[in-house]
Amino acid sequence: QVQLVESGGGFVQAGGSLRLSCAVSGHTVSSYVMGWFRQAPGKEREFVAALARTGGNVYYSESMKGRFTVSRDGVRGTVFLQMDSLKPDDPAVYYCAAASAIAQEATTWDYWGQGTQVTVSS
Repeated sequence: QVQLVESGGGFVQAGGSLRLSCAVSGHTVSSYVMGWFRQAPGKEREFVAALARTGGNVYYSESMKGRFTVSRDGVRGTVFLQMDSLKPDDPAVYYCAAASAIAQEATTWDYWGQGTQVTVSS
C-alpha cells in the first residue's frame, strides 16, 4: 500500500520561502511519477509540478515555473517542493501525489497524501 505524508507547510510572508516534504512508503520514490498539487478554498485542485520516475525530467505549471523546484531523495524516500518568492495568491492546501504517468488532471493520479496548509501574508 502506497502512503504519502506531507509536512513543512506553514505561515510565511510574501517573498519568503517554504520547503514541503512528502514521505513515501510502500514503494520507492522512483516507482511512480511523483507530483504536487494545490487546492485553494472554492477552487479545483491545481497541478503544481511533477517528477518523472527516472531521468530527472521535471514538469511545472507555468505560473510556478522559476519559483518552485521539485526534487527527490531516493535514499530517504522523500519528495520535496521548494517554494521561493511566494505570492499572496499561492496559499492553499498542498498535496503530494503518485501516478503511473504524468498528467495535469488530478483525477488521473492514483495516490494522495492528506495535504499541508501553506499561508502567505501580503
